[in-house]
Amino acid sequence: MMTQNAVYDLTAASRDYPRVTAALNYLGESWRDHPDLDAAARAAGLSPHHFQRIFTRWVGVSPKRYVGALAHAEARDAIDEGASVLDAAFEAGLSGPGRLHDLFIAHEAVTPGDAKRRGAGLSFTWGVAPTPFGDGVFLIAPRGLSALAFADPDAETASQDLMARYPAADYGRDDAMARDWSDRIFTGGGGPIPLALYGTPWQRQVWRALLTIPPGETTTYKAIAGQVCTPKASRAVGAAVGANPVSWLIPCHRVLAGDGRLTGYHWGVERKRAMLVYEAMSA
Repeated sequence: MMTQNAVYDLTAASRDYPRVTAALNYLGESWRDHPDLDAAARAAGLSPHHFQRIFTRWVGVSPKRYVGALAHAEARDAIDEGASVLDAAFEAGLSGPGRLHDLFIAHEAVTPGDAKRRGAGLSFTWGVAPTPFGDGVFLIAPRGLSALAFADPDAETASQDLMARYPAADYGRDDAMARDWSDRIFTGGGGPIPLALYGTPWQRQVWRALLTIPPGETTTYKAIAGQVCTPKASRAVGAAVGANPVSWLIPCHRVLAGDGRLTGYHWGVERKRAMLVYEAMSA
């Protein structure tokens, strides 16, 4: 399996490791103060330009993005535990709800208030449209796609399963809008697909790891677990993969059992096999 740093020379990665770990330790202790690039670079003993390049190459994201991810995870934990948006902002070391709003939009395209209310006050659109893998059921939020499932055993049942993720929201059906989204996703028109996701910090961490699996390639639950924490967390990874709300775009179909079997796909092993063949033939 290729990782996001597969092109990064191993000799260089090994050489940079002490500098990067020093920076990670510093950022892990001081992220609430949102240190600037110069401060993080000093902790690593490097110039800002050199540090930015090495850190981004080794970690896969910029120092600023890494600090934002730490703040976002802290704020999400606080909200999930019942904190107000204001308290969550201060817990994350932010100056107020406005900064927290920007952070949530950057990391999951859902505002902190939306997350806390489980969709209350939001209007979602759902619809059914054809895809290469049968009829798809699309759940569309104001800021992007919240879910893509398949009409098994039927569209109504699948839509109810998706709506349960945002139980307090309002819903309306628009199959024409769903068809537009299907065209964007499966024919490549319309540019990047914005996602509006809700999940625990652990789930989102696993979903981000899924996005690093290149089309046409596969990995295992154990490998994903090793990427996000420890190989011993394979079962927890499997649960997070199974909770993935956006099929195809967040490619949980590329994850196999340790012995290579096609297991654990919410929409059926046959569809998982078809997706892998479709990608292989399109590569």
